[in-house]
Amino acid sequence: MAVGAEAGGGVRRRGCACAKADFFPEESFSSWAAYGRALRSTAPRLADRLTSRSLEATELHEVRARSGADMKRDLTWWDLAWFGVGAVIGAGIFVLTGQEAKEVAGPAVVVSYVVSGVSAMLSVFCYTEFAVEIPVAGGSFAYLRVELGDFMAFVAAGNILLEYCIGGAAVARAWTSYFATLLNHQPSDFRIHAPALSPHYSELDPIAVVVITLICALAVLSTKGSSRFNYLLSILHLAVIAFIIVAGLTKADTSNMRDFAPFGARGIFAASAVLFFAYIGFDAVSTMAEETRNPARDIPVGLVGSMAVTTALYCVLAVTLCLMQPYGAIDKDAPFSVAFADRGMDWAKYVVAFGALKGMTTVLLVSAVGQARYLTHIARTHMMPPWLARVHPRTGTPVNATVVMLFATAVIAFFTDLGILANLLSISTLFIFMLVAVALLVRRYYVTGETTAANRNKLVACIAAILATSVATATCWGLNVDGWVPYAVTVPAWLASTVCLWALVPQARTPKLWGAPLVPWLPSASIAINIFLLGSIDAKSFERFGIWSAALLVYYLFVGLHASYDEAKAIAAEARAGKVEDGDAGQVAPPTNGK
Repeated sequence: MAVGAEAGGGVRRRGCACAKADFFPEESFSSWAAYGRALRSTAPRLADRLTSRSLEATELHEVRARSGADMKRDLTWWDLAWFGVGAVIGAGIFVLTGQEAKEVAGPAVVVSYVVSGVSAMLSVFCYTEFAVEIPVAGGSFAYLRVELGDFMAFVAAGNILLEYCIGGAAVARAWTSYFATLLNHQPSDFRIHAPALSPHYSELDPIAVVVITLICALAVLSTKGSSRFNYLLSILHLAVIAFIIVAGLTKADTSNMRDFAPFGARGIFAASAVLFFAYIGFDAVSTMAEETRNPARDIPVGLVGSMAVTTALYCVLAVTLCLMQPYGAIDKDAPFSVAFADRGMDWAKYVVAFGALKGMTTVLLVSAVGQARYLTHIARTHMMPPWLARVHPRTGTPVNATVVMLFATAVIAFFTDLGILANLLSISTLFIFMLVAVALLVRRYYVTGETTAANRNKLVACIAAILATSVATATCWGLNVDGWVPYAVTVPAWLASTVCLWALVPQARTPKLWGAPLVPWLPSASIAINIFLLGSIDAKSFERFGIWSAALLVYYLFVGLHASYDEAKAIAAEARAGKVEDGDAGQVAPPTNGK
């Protein structure tokens, strides 16, 4: 809601700005004739965007200035750590643990959590270096614009938005299940059955919509206020988790763990791919770098510390659940509540349901804060309408982006089954995390104007080999290839590719403030494990992912490409004009080309 936005002719308007210029101010959309000329120039413009890379200074200054007011720098490492805990511990552990233990992994679900946790921690290190070096609200979108270029950043942007909408919808539907349990009902009692719709979209969830609406109202008021609310709820949440662990272990039966991995290794990794959903949320913390007082200190402590705590808690909670009940008897919708009821502690299920609701509320809140900041930065580049980039001058929050994202989340939550949401979400997230790891390798090993052509070519070859060998391993696993011979080829080939990068290509950049350790090994391992987990996800989810990606491409070719092209040229012209005023016109380089 753009309060006090400038209208044409210098007249100041109050309320929601809805003029065409608020959504499509670019030259390409000034008239139908201009749009026709833009469409005829699609090929050269696409070639320009494919090879254009943004400058860090552009993201930090010129692009950020497109929001008008600045976001308030109110957050410390303490806020970020609690945001990290609040963002992650929610529906994943309280819902998907039961689903995956019962149907996919058995008690070995704890190993699945370890695998997912390792993958998430590797991604945390990659994200942290970027968040410290490029502290803007755009998160991975901004990082990819700087290192992999405009087009790859847009592909990631679409999946980032999908990730947040689906993630919020999944948590909101799980919120309804535990709310029903708290009121002594079955998990699906408060949903409306619509038999005319497809089975996976026929359980309508009005309570999820109400919860999302309330979260939206809080998220637009204040980031610091949201942080305090999250802090208080997270303390209560951790107290409930401690109760679950202590009380649950008093009802432990070790015989429930005897058939530890009934579905074998394939079940463990299939569950890991879905349970990765339980770790999603830490990337939202990286979008708050623009509002952090001391990014170099606060972001590493907040991100890495919260992920370490989360992984340990997940593993202990998974073991506790599997000790309380045989895996076949675990309830899919509210596993911990039902487990306590079955073990004669019927009163405890209310404590668990209350704690789960607290956890899911904080996940929704942090998700709302993070997704709005992603969309804000994407809109700053004009890949989405710039109306979405506005920051309210009084609250210092991106109100328009928050409302739009949470409206989309509410629509998805109203219709869509949790199982579909979890699988599709894991694909989008693993894909983005893989791209961020690739971007970190590019950042460390390639700087325009400094890296030689020979070293650039070796870097490209090594990254291509890392990707190819990782895809080959995942494909063999996904196609259920028998025997160990294929893996004896693909895994050593991945190792050799990483060794070649480490030994043959000199690093071109040293992080100024904080850097991920063990480069190139850490980002290469992140690429490999993320792609491997993708190979464990079902084909139907990939079909939905393909449909979404095709829709993104259509939007980009007809709208996003031309808007962002015009905006990039405008930013370059402004930069040149500034240099002319400083008497230094001959040394300026366009911000969208190289680094």
